[in-house]
Amino acid sequence: MSDTKPFITLVVGALAVSSAASSAFASDQINIVGSSTVFPFASAVAERFGKNTGFKTPVVESTGSGGGLKLFCSGLGENTPDITNASRRIKASEIDLCAKNGVAEIVEVKVGYDGIVLANSRASGVMNITRKDIFLALAKDVPDGEGKTKPNPYQTWADINPALPAVKIEVLGPPPTSGTRDAFVELAMEGGCKKIDWVKAMKKSDKNAYKSLCHTIREDGAFVEAGENDNLIVQKLEANPSAFGIFGYSFLDQNSDKVQGSTIGDIEPTFENIAEGTYPVSRSLYFYVKKAHIGVVPGIEGYLAEFISEDAAGEDGYLADKGLIPMTEEESTEWKAKVKGLENLSM
Repeated sequence: MSDTKPFITLVVGALAVSSAASSAFASDQINIVGSSTVFPFASAVAERFGKNTGFKTPVVESTGSGGGLKLFCSGLGENTPDITNASRRIKASEIDLCAKNGVAEIVEVKVGYDGIVLANSRASGVMNITRKDIFLALAKDVPDGEGKTKPNPYQTWADINPALPAVKIEVLGPPPTSGTRDAFVELAMEGGCKKIDWVKAMKKSDKNAYKSLCHTIREDGAFVEAGENDNLIVQKLEANPSAFGIFGYSFLDQNSDKVQGSTIGDIEPTFENIAEGTYPVSRSLYFYVKKAHIGVVPGIEGYLAEFISEDAAGEDGYLADKGLIPMTEEESTEWKAKVKGLENLSM
């Protein structure tokens, strides 16, 4: 499940920020924002770091990946985040925004993997679904069978596939600022959309039309934006056994007494299947650090070292207990070597 060749420092400006400029602020506590999926992992590391060191416990806020990167890229200084978590890789447009606002160097750290689940209450049965079924259930427009599209007419899961339950399509999911939403649209919806031959061919002939069709979620009530609070989605699924929710595997793992994950393409959303790369809706998790803040805001070096340590992110680490899917030993070693090379960072 490796990504493209890992990189650790993104130089997004012509000149790095000088030490004199970076010392113009002096915060005594690490400020972290970002992904709701990475939030429980970042919080656990922050608590452990604050307890075992002489530094203040970092402040961690759940803002969503997109929201976190927007705050992160707003500039340098004590009124801006030092670190942002992301359940997807940073976009080129976000790198440009950072550069525009003086965030000249960004440190990327990959911490592991997560799967995105389509879950429902344990009071209902487990649904076995395909990515094509997911696309047809949630897309704003769907193929009409004649090489054209039409507004999504499907009201129940059985309307799409007779093998699925004859219950109303109601899916609670994250907003557009969420990395989980981005990854779900790309991996699940587009993954199902391109199973339709003429749509797949459209990717080469009209990429914009292809993306619009495959990535646009319906707005007629079948999909309900439920905010960045995944715990709230779990509560709503308990209250409504007919509904389904979209969130990261870690929340399924932590709430397995209340909810269950649908199998996708006959593959269950399990720790082992996500780690092996067989579960089809899986993604990498990251956090990003302002290099200009390293060595200025106390404790950033130690926090980074703790997050990627074997005790935290290893196969038997405390983050695995919370649902983080660890990287392979080879991949982990490669990322640790990159982080070790940072100036001022001792491990």
